[in-house]
Amino acid sequence: MSFPDHLIAAAEDLLSLLRARHATLVTAESCTGGLLAALVTEIPGSSHAFERGFVTYSNDAKSELLGVGRETLARHGAVSAETAHAMAAGALEKSNASIAVSITGIAGPGGGTTEKPVGLIFLACMPRGGLPSLWKLELGSLSRSAIRLAAVANALKLVEQQLDSGQPER
Repeated sequence: MSFPDHLIAAAEDLLSLLRARHATLVTAESCTGGLLAALVTEIPGSSHAFERGFVTYSNDAKSELLGVGRETLARHGAVSAETAHAMAAGALEKSNASIAVSITGIAGPGGGTTEKPVGLIFLACMPRGGLPSLWKLELGSLSRSAIRLAAVANALKLVEQQLDSGQPER
């Protein structure tokens, strides 16, 4: 896949920051289908800071691979702050990484509702031993590709912000 130059630069910057902090990243992705992991691993030397990625597109995968509670999914849905938080927590628990980021949302063009429209994305970032950060994005009716790339770009920013606010434990 060919990524836009600004995303490659953002991923390079994040990997440099992770290396400087002796931190490693794990990703848990739903609507982006592994796009964030693909972007990060596009950078040579990414193995020094990228631990692994989970693609959990279905609810079953979220539960089986990340331990997202079926009650959480039933009560709040796959596209929710609660599920994003549980995905990040599960990714951290199932890995050796020091910081996790998750992405869940509705990339469209279908699947949206009045309560949860196309372009609604939830991101969660959690450092090991630290407090999580949650972002809600309302990207509107962009194309599926544009929504997915915007979610990835924002996930990079969220991890960088979390790293800048406090160093995760090794």
